[in-house]
Order: sequence, then C-alpha cells, then structure tokens
Amino acid sequence: MSTHGITNGAERALVENMLDRNREALIGTARGLSEADARRRLVTSLTTPISLIKHAAAAERIWFQRFWAGLDESDCDGYSRRDEGTFAVADDESLADVIAEFERASRRSREIASRFDLDDTVDIPREGTVSMRWTLLAMIQEFARHAGHGDILREQIDNPTPCQPNA
Repeated sequence: MSTHGITNGAERALVENMLDRNREALIGTARGLSEADARRRLVTSLTTPISLIKHAAAAERIWFQRFWAGLDESDCDGYSRRDEGTFAVADDESLADVIAEFERASRRSREIASRFDLDDTVDIPREGTVSMRWTLLAMIQEFARHAGHGDILREQIDNPTPCQPNA
C-alpha cells in the first residue's frame, strides 16, 4: 500500500490518498516491533500497538462491508461488531498477521467504496444518513487519531526513560 502524498487534483483522489496515507501511518507505528512490544499495555485501556491495527481492520469491515455493501456479520471477512471486541487480538495472531488482515480489509474497502459516488448515501443506525464522502472522511479521522495513539505508544516503547525537566 505504498502511497506518496498528493496535494492537488480531484476531490476523490485527494480524499482516498489521505485515507491510504493514514492507513500506512497507523501500520508504521507498529511495524518492526517485537511480538511482546506490539502487545505491551502502556495505558489502562485495551490500546496496544497491535490492537490499534486490529481495531482499524474491524472499522474497515463495519463501515464498508456491513454498512455500505450491506453484508451480514457472518459474511464479513472478520470481526465486525461495534464494540470493544474490535481491539481483541488472539494469542496466536502475530503482528504480521494483524497487519496483513488490516491491509486485506483496506483493499476490500477500496473496492466497495469505488462502487459509490461521494454523494451516495446509506442509513446507519447510530449516525443516520451518511454519504460516502462523510464515511471516507470519518475513516481518515479514525485512522489519524489512532496513528497518533500509536506514535505515543511507540515512543514509550522505544524510549522508556522518562523525560527529565530542564534544569
């Protein structure tokens, strides 16, 4: 999914490129970590580097497979409920497995999104009527926020020494 940034062009291309860049940024926060570090709990929530990517894969399925493609949960290619289970990583899943899962879900999301115009709408239980434009922007926001979480976790993992105040 290697994507360079584009800064000019058609709205659809700009929005999709920004979403892909945020997908890559989220993966980048965990790439190269050991299995133990990917699972380290540094905050009280279920948020770990690997669980952020697992959650993102579920978000892709929820929004694109369930809501836009209209698939039943059983027809999705992985977990697709709107609950804390989106952060659950099985003991036998490696970081590489979870990254691959997110990349597969992202490819499928791109394919589903391509069937719709930006102004096409769908009714979502909690949100009401949303457009494809809104969905793509919401995913940009979601993945940018979680990439920020991942950046902070990665900083704590790579630099565990607390900052010393200036003397």
